[in-house]
Formats: sequence, structure tokens, C-alpha cells
Amino acid sequence: MTALEPLGDRAILARFAAENDALHWASAVRRVRVPWLVDVVQAYRSVAVFFDLEQISHAAVVQALREWTRESIPQAVESRLHEIPCCYDFPLDLPRIAETTGLTDEEIVQLHLGTEYTVYAIGFCPGFPYLGYLPSSLCGVPRLPAPRLRVEAGSVGLTGRQTGIYTEARPGGWNLVGRTPLELVCVAEGYFPLRTGDRVRFARIDEVEFHRLRGQRL
Repeated sequence: MTALEPLGDRAILARFAAENDALHWASAVRRVRVPWLVDVVQAYRSVAVFFDLEQISHAAVVQALREWTRESIPQAVESRLHEIPCCYDFPLDLPRIAETTGLTDEEIVQLHLGTEYTVYAIGFCPGFPYLGYLPSSLCGVPRLPAPRLRVEAGSVGLTGRQTGIYTEARPGGWNLVGRTPLELVCVAEGYFPLRTGDRVRFARIDEVEFHRLRGQRL
């Protein structure tokens, strides 16, 4: 851990040198299960620890976190592997990605399919998973010059070193490579199946299978 910083009056932000360090530490803190611990939110190289100020002081939380850091951190992160079906047959941004990378459309699809990703953060819209990292030959594709006014729920996009899934219909500027038929979020029911530390692999499906699976949950 490189730093502990206040994040308002009810949270501490811990910073780390690498994503895996943050994942391991967040997993360890969640296992402690002390009554004052409200939530642990990991995002790339940082972890926010939210606490109940009526049960413990800010200084006491800092001391506890430093003590836990000195203890042995588990080598395995609590992680589940999710296979998410993705249809690459829709007319999306493969030509733009191909122009930037020098790859063919099929090479782009195969590289995207052949990678196991880690959920390093969740945000932007409810349940949106930031998945890393893309193969080096797929990295560096910039966002669209202007965002689309509407990106459909389930759309799978990429930019920079990351890929991700739009869980709701909304504006967005990532390059779209495919679409999953699955429902990945239901705010009303508290349904958020993807968590930081989970792993994701995409499985290729055609349009017939896309429509058959549409609306099913992960």
C-alpha cells in the first residue's frame, strides 16, 4: 500500500502500486467483517473503505487498516469466472478499429474472444464493468470523436486498454465490437452479478442465438 487518504468523513482511500495488490487487499478487508465496516469498493489501484462514523473514529479506522496491511494478505482473490455470450454480427465499429490497429475484422474478434478479463472497476452507469486488459495489438484505439447519443444495453465496447459492457441504454463513446443479449443489471431488484475481481470471457454467438437468449440473466 502506498498511501491512506481521507475520502470525506466516512471513508478512507487506500492507494496501491498495482491492480492485483488492490484486489488482494480489498478481498482481505472484506473478510474481516467488523461491525463498523459499511462497504469496500475497489477500482483499479485504489480501494475505498466506507465506515460507520457512529461506531468508530477516523483515526481508529486508519490504525485498523494499517494493522491489517501488516498481516498476511491472502494469495487468492475471491473471484468467479463468467462466460458472457456476445454477438459480433451487428454493423458496429470493427472497420474503425481495423483502421487503427491494422487488423482484420476477424482478427479483432478472435483477439477479443481469446482473452480472459478481470473486472477492475464498476461505474459510469450501474453495473458497467471495466474489463482489463486487451491484448497489446488491440490497445490504443481512441474513443469516438463524438459520443453516440444512444448505445443499446448489452453493447460491448473497447477503448485504450479496456473493454466493457453497457448495462443500460445511454450515450457513450467507446468503439462497439459486439453485443450480449443478457441482462446484467436490474437496479430495482438489486441484481448486480459482476463484482470487482471477477473474471470474464466472451463466447461468440450468432444473431439467432442472440434473440433466443435475449433478456436472460447472467
